[in-house]
Amino acid sequence: MTVTFRIPGPLRSMTGGRSHVDVETSGAALRDALEALFATYPAIRDRVLTERGEIREHVNVFVGKSEARSTGGLATPLVDGMEISIIPAISGG
Repeated sequence: MTVTFRIPGPLRSMTGGRSHVDVETSGAALRDALEALFATYPAIRDRVLTERGEIREHVNVFVGKSEARSTGGLATPLVDGMEISIIPAISGG
């Protein structure tokens, strides 16, 4: 199955400047797709997941139009062609 990751500006230096990355995953869950992304772009792992392998508190991962925390977290099911967006929190005042 192929899924597309939308890469935010702050992480594009880790993907050679690419804003979209297609990955092949043999699993059907968000965790599998992320592992496929990290296999190609390992530096992104620490920006998205904690040391315990959970999505970082200040990072949102959208599967389609739904935030992954509300759809099963890393177990969120995927379908072929799904778009996954990584959205880091923006702070300011």
